[in-house]
Amino acid sequence: MAIDDQNLPELVKEVRRQLSLSQEDLARELGISFATVNRWENGLVKPSKLAKAQFDNFCAKMIRQGKLNLSGGDK
Repeated sequence: MAIDDQNLPELVKEVRRQLSLSQEDLARELGISFATVNRWENGLVKPSKLAKAQFDNFCAKMIRQGKLNLSGGDK
């Protein structure tokens, strides 16, 4: 799964929505700060390569576990 910087704010929100995670919960899962997740969602900053990889890996893991569907439709 490749992350498109332009759609990142919407993607982060959708991932959190589907997994019922707060910004704090997602930050904890990724090992980053709440403020970083907040800035991503508000389009204020783009993630570093490392953070992008962590988010990508987290999403891939959730998809494999059947907890996340990013194919464009609802679960």
